[in-house]
Amino acid sequence: MASPKYTAQQIQVLEGLEPVRKRPGMYIGSTDARGLHHLVFEVVDNSIDEAMAGHCAAVTVTLEDDGSVTVADDGRGIPVDMHPTAKKSALEVVLTTLHAGGKFGGDDSGYKVSGGLHGVGASVVNALSSRMRAEIHRDGNSYEQEYKRGKPVTVVRKTGKSGKHGTIINFLPDPEIFDTVIFSMDMLMTRLRQQAYLTRGITISIVDGREKRPEEDLQYPRCYRFHFEGGISAYVQHLNESKERIGNVIWFEKDTSDGFVEVSMQYTQTFQEHVVSFANNIHTAEGGHHLTGFKAALTRTINAYARKYGILKEKDENLTADDVREGLTAIVAVRLKEPQFEGQTKGKLGNAEMKTAVETVVNDKLSQYMEENPSEARDIVAKCLLAARARLAARAARDSVIRKGALDGMTLPGKLADCSNRDPARCELYLVEGDSAGGSAKQGRNREFQAILPLKGKILNVEQARMDKMLANNEIKALIIALGMGIGDVKDCTKLRYHRVVIMTDADVDGAHIRTLILTLMYRYFPELIEKGFLYIAQPPLYKLQKDREVRYAYTDAEKAVVMKEWGVKEEETQVQADDNQMEAGVAILPADDALGAEKQPPAPKKRKINIQRYKGLGEMNPQQLWETTMNPAIRIMLRVTMDDAERADLTFTTLMGGEVAPRRKFIQTHAKTVKNLDI
Repeated sequence: MASPKYTAQQIQVLEGLEPVRKRPGMYIGSTDARGLHHLVFEVVDNSIDEAMAGHCAAVTVTLEDDGSVTVADDGRGIPVDMHPTAKKSALEVVLTTLHAGGKFGGDDSGYKVSGGLHGVGASVVNALSSRMRAEIHRDGNSYEQEYKRGKPVTVVRKTGKSGKHGTIINFLPDPEIFDTVIFSMDMLMTRLRQQAYLTRGITISIVDGREKRPEEDLQYPRCYRFHFEGGISAYVQHLNESKERIGNVIWFEKDTSDGFVEVSMQYTQTFQEHVVSFANNIHTAEGGHHLTGFKAALTRTINAYARKYGILKEKDENLTADDVREGLTAIVAVRLKEPQFEGQTKGKLGNAEMKTAVETVVNDKLSQYMEENPSEARDIVAKCLLAARARLAARAARDSVIRKGALDGMTLPGKLADCSNRDPARCELYLVEGDSAGGSAKQGRNREFQAILPLKGKILNVEQARMDKMLANNEIKALIIALGMGIGDVKDCTKLRYHRVVIMTDADVDGAHIRTLILTLMYRYFPELIEKGFLYIAQPPLYKLQKDREVRYAYTDAEKAVVMKEWGVKEEETQVQADDNQMEAGVAILPADDALGAEKQPPAPKKRKINIQRYKGLGEMNPQQLWETTMNPAIRIMLRVTMDDAERADLTFTTLMGGEVAPRRKFIQTHAKTVKNLDI
């Protein structure tokens, strides 16, 4: 049954829709793939709010074959009765007016807490869709209304009797607004799984009903269903599945006068922290007062326990915030009545009262847990003490490396061929595998804005080493000094010397390994480069193809096949010569028909030679070739490294580069068959 307090009386009208189509980025962040998927999340958030209010148990997201998306829930259904001031159906008000919803009305509103905007979000989705259709089931009847680019094209009409309850929204993103309108199962599943963890007991399903699926989605079944009774405790277990863990998952919750606080945490033997915060199920990527309260309470509680039981002596310094968070995985989730988010994308929680609420709950509950589990508590403190000793060693190493290097403006690494320009926005640094390729790059570059830093061999795997050992690695030391921004607590991003850092390695297994090691270093210690879009991967060609004097480069096997077809050479006619890297194809050139006599045999066909060179290393290219194919800004191809999903990135780096062998073996066994070209 519908709640008696959730009617048209609770739908408040604040302003109209036109600004959304003019400036969509202000409402959904961007118009790229991230903004496109944000539409789905806005609609799903409304269903999640119904679940948090205790009125929804299931949500289903369906990717339709016509490119649209359907989000269906079994909640109460958006009210359809006449709005008292707008003089039209509350459903139409909700879906066509900004800041109209059931979450602005105080104690008498339809929701105690909410994360979705139920009107703000839904109306934005409507405005940015070519078409939308809303189907409502409530009070024993079904209703529907259709819209086009945010404007109703039908009235709200009753379509019959119904024994169901809930809301079904179908929308087709407007290609005039978005750069792409193709949805990714991967991006949707990551967010929907997260919501299922955060909302205990709810079942969230995703169904791919598209006949032709994008290649990246073929690895996923057409239907997934998420349901986690363990909630955020199960979430922490999921995040730590590839890590060596210390003790059990710690979980506690409490309802305070300022809001509901729930925390789940577990320590691991890794060296990185992974603390994720949420407010009303919205991921607060930039943190906020709830996260500040958690960090303060964690440091205070562990120091108090260590002092109480003599683990920290009087002469010892307190553990720092960094010490107590090394190796920690934690989820901090709060629910409050009137969240104050910074911006439409809700990146940071601004409610100051939540700092005190979270701090109080963590102080009480974590202290109680440590008293009741002394063995595990001592293991946690021991881990923190080890981090403190490593911090002191790292500080000494960092001071000797960094302050005597870039931070004091002293000599840059001798192997660095720097550029003459001093404007970071124009400068780029190439991290090149090996001295041979480094030499070619130095000769082929544009010296004004391109710097070259050759890296010898494979750098240290920082996933399994603390900072003191990392700074003892000469290649990493040279890279840090070249970047100029420092590291750790003295890092200053404004001192970064290059706004393009390009990883350039060979197209073989060793090159891929070196690239992964550099990416691991960047993700763990310089994530700002990824977040700001400063990190790139160079794409040198795989093949050089030459026919007479014509030279073409192919960056993939598919491109090579296209060129061969243009030149009239079939793949099976290609012959491999003695040199592994050189191939020669012969094409028969026959004389004209009238030159053939009735009894004469045609002369032996002349062959036009086509040379194909497979580049296995950058060092095989001369400086001019390297410039033409890989470094010339006018024609080069580079991949920008992005971090759309930090949680998935963390899991990937931990699995591939961490100390646990079993998860890595499982990853290889799972994905081995999908590898198209494995160069061994």
